[in-house]
Amino acid sequence: MKSLGERLKVLRNERGLVQQDMADFLKCRVRNYQAIEAGEVNPRLPKLIELADYFGVSVDYLMGRTDYPCVVDIAEK
Repeated sequence: MKSLGERLKVLRNERGLVQQDMADFLKCRVRNYQAIEAGEVNPRLPKLIELADYFGVSVDYLMGRTDYPCVVDIAEK
């Protein structure tokens, strides 16, 4: 399975965004975001949730625990 950084890079590229766009979204320096994509650091849980919500995927997908990006809404069950 892909790593967090690899997943973020794919999702970012699918939307035509650059790393600066993501740094602006997360309110951090571009170098900090680059370190996330490079696998040098992992964001804290609140930022991870923000990223998952932004891309419409689950945290498990971002973290490589599943290959299924869909978010299942428990209220729908």
